[in-house]
Amino acid sequence: MQTDKLSNTTVKQAINALQAGDKKAWFAAFTADAALYDDGNKINFHTFWEKALGHERFTSIDKVENNGLDVYGHFHSDQWGDFKTYMKFHLQADGKINRLDIGQASY
Repeated sequence: MQTDKLSNTTVKQAINALQAGDKKAWFAAFTADAALYDDGNKINFHTFWEKALGHERFTSIDKVENNGLDVYGHFHSDQWGDFKTYMKFHLQADGKINRLDIGQASY
């Protein structure tokens, strides 16, 4: 899976960690109190990703918007199957991700 469309360094590091199922690298990209919204519903960031990492990944990145912070692509989940998704990253001033919005996309 190609990540060359990812222009934001922090987002690229996070997506590479997701793809590798690397929990240490994934959590290092985020603030300790990072918020997670799944289709608009706030859920526990750490609980969700502890279960998902290693079992969920992009199979293609189709488009990147918002200065590299919004990523759209085809996604695979061992639990939910294959679908189009979005991940919208929010960075604080120091470059750490403090919020992530995810959900099914239609484009």
